[in-house]
Amino acid sequence: MCPFCYIGKRKFEAALSAFEPKNEVEIVWKSFQLAPDMATEPDLNIDQFLANHKAMPLEQAQQMNAQVAAMAMQSGLVYHFDKTIPANSFQAHQLIHISKKYGLQNEAEEALFRAYFTDGKNIDDLDTLVALGVTIGLDANETKNALQSQQYAEAVIADRIEAQQLGVTGVPFFVFDRKFAVSGAQDPAVFTEALQKSFAEVSNPNDTNG
Repeated sequence: MCPFCYIGKRKFEAALSAFEPKNEVEIVWKSFQLAPDMATEPDLNIDQFLANHKAMPLEQAQQMNAQVAAMAMQSGLVYHFDKTIPANSFQAHQLIHISKKYGLQNEAEEALFRAYFTDGKNIDDLDTLVALGVTIGLDANETKNALQSQQYAEAVIADRIEAQQLGVTGVPFFVFDRKFAVSGAQDPAVFTEALQKSFAEVSNPNDTNG
């Protein structure tokens, strides 16, 4: 739900695509809720939600979101905040954990980001999440049953606790080999440096010169 996370994903992907040993990099997505108590409000768009939440005029909220949308455009992303539905992300995070079982986390993240920021879909709606799961190759019945039974709820909570232990207070936040961190939607060069450092340490664990 954080617009900078989708932008950060694109910038990281740009760095990874040019990283020679990219096929040796494993990516694991972790859950982090900015607003775990947020109520889903399908009758609002995110402009209206922001205006209400920040007690500001609607025009100001629209202007703020327009600036973020312009940033997203620079990374090749199209944001439609006028269609974006404010939603609690807890169920969506469970879909990401379901997809992990089949090695489809990246696909799930991309589908959820696109659904939320571009297509204006309610990512707290069961049928919507099941449909998104099907588009990336998940079984509809298995996905629906897992979401209805809250099978992966504890996994989402465990990720939130892990983030607290790592000192993560905001997103996007990238951790490389649990040693190097990049906070924010940084320039691809920053991600490239982190990839190089972490890969060098893994490849040469006894090299004290880094």
